[in-house]
Amino acid sequence: MTPKQEARRKEAPVVTFGKQTDFSGHLKFRETLLVRGKFKGTIDAAGALIVDRDAVVDADRITVSSLTVYGTVIGDIHAIDKVDMMSGAKVQGDVTAARLRIADGVLFEGQCSMTSVDKEVEIFSRPVEEIKAELLRVG
Repeated sequence: MTPKQEARRKEAPVVTFGKQTDFSGHLKFRETLLVRGKFKGTIDAAGALIVDRDAVVDADRITVSSLTVYGTVIGDIHAIDKVDMMSGAKVQGDVTAARLRIADGVLFEGQCSMTSVDKEVEIFSRPVEEIKAELLRVG
């Protein structure tokens, strides 16, 4: 993602399903959706999905640009960019994404398939040369 796209994404509005929300159906959205309640159905979106702590998303299929899970997600996930499973998250289902991060304390049950990464997406935070130099100093 280019810096311009990243800046625009950070400014994107966030739609929130509150803690009392219990929704069933087919969701489509373009921006960012934060789920704090419960959802059951199918998610087919161009935007990002955030599942808050104590939230439950039970979907037969989830297709999003990116997914960040703090709560519970049940169902197969396809993310164009990345899936972040944060500490305390519970994910049950197969995951397909270009990038995957699983924090300590995550309960993940499923298989993972990595897709190709667009050249615009930076998958490492440091250059390889810097990491090699550090390893040589330590060794």
